[in-house]
Amino acid sequence: MVDISNEDVKGLSARLDKVESYLHIDEKRGRVAELELESAQPGFWDDAERATKAMEELTRAKEDVSALDNARAELDDVSAALELGLETSDEELLAEAKTSYDKLVRDLGELELSTWFTGEFDHGDAIVTVTPGQGGLEAQDWCDMLFHMYLRYCDRRGWKVDVNDAPAAEVIGIDRATFTVSGKNAYGMLRAEQGVHRLVRISPTDDKKRRQTTFAGVEVLPVLPDDVTVDIDPGDIRVDVYHATGHGGQGVNTTDSAVRITHIPTGIVVTCQNERSQIQNRAIAMGILKSRLYERALAERESEVNELRGPKREIGFGNQIRSYVLYPYKMVKDLRTGVETGNVDAVLRDGDLDQFIIGYHRWRTSEEGK
Repeated sequence: MVDISNEDVKGLSARLDKVESYLHIDEKRGRVAELELESAQPGFWDDAERATKAMEELTRAKEDVSALDNARAELDDVSAALELGLETSDEELLAEAKTSYDKLVRDLGELELSTWFTGEFDHGDAIVTVTPGQGGLEAQDWCDMLFHMYLRYCDRRGWKVDVNDAPAAEVIGIDRATFTVSGKNAYGMLRAEQGVHRLVRISPTDDKKRRQTTFAGVEVLPVLPDDVTVDIDPGDIRVDVYHATGHGGQGVNTTDSAVRITHIPTGIVVTCQNERSQIQNRAIAMGILKSRLYERALAERESEVNELRGPKREIGFGNQIRSYVLYPYKMVKDLRTGVETGNVDAVLRDGDLDQFIIGYHRWRTSEEGK
């Protein structure tokens, strides 16, 4: 007998009702109708910036409405297949109901994610920076491993990634990695990764094959919308250009197009080198600087609670949010939520991070509700 009951289906229906309420689906249906009517009016695109924002809002609203409607239809199909399967004792039909039920559970989990993201920038894009911490050469290699783990995770999610800066280190790994992730809820999801990540393994650079503990830090910032103003005095920045080299040591081009911007009052340094022109690299670097200065301003206004990054901590012992152990056993464990897995390869090589990221947001939401 297939392990699914009418009570299971009723439970999903109740969860779906809550999601519909949290996402204000009825209001969004009305908003979709308004925006579609507005976009069909003559002169709609005369104000390109306003029109673009309206179309982005329309797309998001339609996605939420469509996802909810599809979930409702899936729930009806599951209910009908289960009822008929139980009446006729048709194991094939019951198996089909269970398959559809499992899919609906996953889809509903994705919908519930949206209800957890209430921050101003949660539904937008993200700027991720991975930096080596304690561990010397090993830390640079660990930085490269994390960088590629996130690239694979973004690919699994269908998010677009633009690598802004990932210069190869002199011996192994990379000096750092900064990349922009574009996709639905990218910032909301990825801010779960903010913090120190710890790796334990047999050192690949140690002839005696001793165990090594290494650290890397992950910073996650929102890509600020154009209507968010951050005043940057041109006199407060120093711009340096230099020869660009891509991640992995490959030359990006033959001109001095890489850009380093130093914000003199704060000491913040931003680099970008992976675009083809100096103008593009400078524009992207300024955008990253803008996000970092915005975050700094928030931290100064609310010194006790840094809403975007959390407290500054040394990238080393005692500060890690997650441990990746490759020796003497294999395990990845999030120290905040307790979520763990022994399938280390799936995490590091395949970017299977949803269990940790979704687990973090579920934990965070429950903690805030206490």
